[in-house]
Amino acid sequence: MRTVQDDSQTPKRPRRRKRHIFLRIDSWIDSTVWNAGFRAAEIWEEITIFSRRFHVKGWKKAVFEVAGEGMNLGTAGFVLLLALALPAFEETKGNWRAQSDFAVTFLDRYGNEIGHRGIIHEDSAPIDELPDHLIKAVLATEDRRFFSHFGIDFLGLARAMNENARAGGVVQGGSTLTQQLAKNLFLSNERTIERKIKEAFLALWLEANLSKKEILRLYLDRAYMGGGTFGAAAAAQFYFGKNVTDVNLAESAMLAGLFKAPARYAPHVNLPAARARANEVLTNLVQGGLMTEGQVIAARRNPATVIDRNEKTAPDFFLDWAFEEVQRIAKPFAQHSLVVRTTIDMGLQAAAEEAVESGLRQYGESYRVKQGALVMMENGGAVRAMVGGRDYGESQFNRATRALRQPGSSFKVYTYSAAMESGMTPETTIVDAPISWGGWSPQNYGRSYAGRMTLMTALAKSINTVPVRLAKDKLGTKRIAEMAKAMGVETPIRTDKTMPLGTSEVTVLDQAAAYGVFPAGGVSARRHGISQILNYDGDILYDFGRDEPPASQVLSEAAMSSMNRILVTIPVSGTARRGALDRGIVSGGKTGTTQAYRDAWYVGFTGNYTTAVWFGNDDYTSTNNMTGGSLPAMTFKRLMDYAHQGIELRPIPGIENPLPDGKKAKEVAAAASDENALPALVRPRSLSADVTKLLKDVARDLGAAPALKADGRVAALDGALDLAPANRTE
Repeated sequence: MRTVQDDSQTPKRPRRRKRHIFLRIDSWIDSTVWNAGFRAAEIWEEITIFSRRFHVKGWKKAVFEVAGEGMNLGTAGFVLLLALALPAFEETKGNWRAQSDFAVTFLDRYGNEIGHRGIIHEDSAPIDELPDHLIKAVLATEDRRFFSHFGIDFLGLARAMNENARAGGVVQGGSTLTQQLAKNLFLSNERTIERKIKEAFLALWLEANLSKKEILRLYLDRAYMGGGTFGAAAAAQFYFGKNVTDVNLAESAMLAGLFKAPARYAPHVNLPAARARANEVLTNLVQGGLMTEGQVIAARRNPATVIDRNEKTAPDFFLDWAFEEVQRIAKPFAQHSLVVRTTIDMGLQAAAEEAVESGLRQYGESYRVKQGALVMMENGGAVRAMVGGRDYGESQFNRATRALRQPGSSFKVYTYSAAMESGMTPETTIVDAPISWGGWSPQNYGRSYAGRMTLMTALAKSINTVPVRLAKDKLGTKRIAEMAKAMGVETPIRTDKTMPLGTSEVTVLDQAAAYGVFPAGGVSARRHGISQILNYDGDILYDFGRDEPPASQVLSEAAMSSMNRILVTIPVSGTARRGALDRGIVSGGKTGTTQAYRDAWYVGFTGNYTTAVWFGNDDYTSTNNMTGGSLPAMTFKRLMDYAHQGIELRPIPGIENPLPDGKKAKEVAAAASDENALPALVRPRSLSADVTKLLKDVARDLGAAPALKADGRVAALDGALDLAPANRTE
């Protein structure tokens, strides 16, 4: 019988093979995961076993917790300090060791010698050749532990803090000699925490890269010593007429006393103060154990005397800036021993210094302001005067060229200039009303709004909403920034929405150069402090008129004329009444006051000169409600009244005598009582002496007339009458 094979009972080998493959894969996955977990547990055990071995309880745990948090905070703090110091290390690039290979003699605009910069200061002597008593006098006074610390003296800092606390004020400084050198080489004199941090890190860097002798030599060579001299060698020649290697103990003590405050203790200015300071240095020598009282007694009884020389004040802030310009211009020249004819006028320079100092002396305490800066240019860009601060001996930081401060409403001229270039006129109307821009809502000074007004009135009264509205709806911030740059602002301008109100920082020199466009007929001012550079053979190596490009047209004639028509109203009826000049001299300008009254500006011009004035504090603290129309405007007036004596008065382009002869005072009074008439008076012309006097008389008469006050028709003379200060906007 034949058997039939059942296919269903036949083994299926391929399927079994597949099952075996899947089983092996599953087994491999299981083992791999288990091994990985086991290995991870072993690693975790190795990591945690250390902490378990040192696990503490009770008071020990509290100590370890505090120590751990301290380490965390210390590490974070060190990283933060390092981040702040990194920008300072950029200053160490290049050949910073060399003072300069330039030797420059500076002349004023008339050819009179006014000072020196560069290696002509005097070649320094090696440390080993200096008198031992000079080195000891410097170290006893400035840094007794100089040879034992590493750049920062924590013991000396603690001692200084203790003495200051006992005295209730600052009587000792905690900075080491190395820190002072770091500041002189790389930093400014601004009193900020950021600068102190950078100073500390740079001191450590100097200690790591230089020997103690090199640091001491650089310190003695670079420090300002008064009288326009830099370094102990130059000071010894200037004050005593001898080499620094030949000074005696009394003279060494006097030199060592100059490092703290050279302007205050300069012996050619105040010999009694210099001798008193030298006596303190001798006491420091004894207290520091560097000399005995018997060794210094002769120097106490026979104090140093200085050679008789006529006191001649050098324009040091200007010379520092001019020296930087020389180094830039003359870098490719084969010769670096140069004679430089500058643009400075020493008569105007003296008047500028006196104007700033007298203002601070008279009003500094009441306004709580300590610093000021000023730049005066003759129309065409030649700098005639520069004040970089109150006291060069105390601080060599040039606030006229290096300090970046918010300009406030003095920045608004760039917005209005851009508006005039776009086709608007002073008579163009715009609404003064609340406005919001990306969540920001600027307000006027008095938190009030006047509705529709002309651009002339808006700028004269310094309305805040109008330039913001122009920037938002008409111009854009980029266009305004481009206008500021074209007019002469070299500092980069931020283009955020608050920029039209002057929140982007500029320098005093920037403002003077930019405003110089208005009296120059709309062409660039071409700021400069150097007319010619010559070698000692008399060859002209550089001439500004020959080697620099000609001025370019920045504003059209129509835009320039429109701006001048507005700006000349501001000293008459706007925020700068205290800046109006005497003898009918026509001027224009704009005030500026920043938030919390930190900065106050007035930038103004005539047909002859442009002057920018700033007052504020180095630490950015607020003043006592000081506005641009107060001390800055008064300082401008004081200088410009002097500058225009006995010279030919040039007209401001587009501005002429506003009133025909024969106009009567009553007609002026009638016009002045109309808030729209006064701006019309100066539309195409400016104010003569007679009209200025008439306006002052009208203001006085109206101020005494209650009926007119009650009538409220004197808004146009708000500034002259001072009736509504709350409506002033800065």
